[in-house]
Amino acid sequence: MSSCDLCVVRNRAICSALDAKELEALNAIGRTRTIAPGESLIWEGEDSVLVANVIDGVLKLSTNTEDGREQIVGVVYPSDFIGRPFGGTTGHGVTALTDAKVCVFSRRDFDAFAREHPALEHKLLERTLGELDRTRRWMLLLGRKSASEKLASFLLEMAERLVGQGCSFDFEMPNQKRVTLPFSRQQIADVLGLTIETVSRQFTRLKNEGIIDLPSRRDVTILDLAALTAEAG
Repeated sequence: MSSCDLCVVRNRAICSALDAKELEALNAIGRTRTIAPGESLIWEGEDSVLVANVIDGVLKLSTNTEDGREQIVGVVYPSDFIGRPFGGTTGHGVTALTDAKVCVFSRRDFDAFAREHPALEHKLLERTLGELDRTRRWMLLLGRKSASEKLASFLLEMAERLVGQGCSFDFEMPNQKRVTLPFSRQQIADVLGLTIETVSRQFTRLKNEGIIDLPSRRDVTILDLAALTAEAG
């Protein structure tokens, strides 16, 4: 069996549009790579030489300001597609937040394959439009929402995107979700455009109000999903 046959995100990734013969051809130009936390896959400003499907783990998209500060501009999860097909330079770096596994393709090989398979190009377009929608929601979050709304929105997105990746449901209490965040408090602050002190205060407030529990520094239990949704505005 090829790695495509065994891939756990095959039915959710862009390659889900391909039939068995096409998957075999795609498998021939790809390779699986594991990445440790903190290891980079793509560097900001470099020529686009590879693209990849995320199989497992969580990675951040980041850019650096002129004075050297990092700004996290996005997060990718299993089944997400990363890299810039069809040429150009990469506008952000891609670095693993957790242990991760990706299916990597030479950008030139992938471009040639995509041109011969319109269904794959269609999936790429769908993913691009979906990413554009998420970017617009993120602009609203950063530009208009209060600190409490920002953190609540962030936790809801993590709970939605991390199902099966450090997020689980309590089947005895289906309104509750347990999430292991792939971020430190400082990284959460950087993502949301807040200070770490503000993030810590908001976590404490949500806990004191019984909306979440904090069993550890990285673990969050959402006790009242409806209240957290209301908090997110």
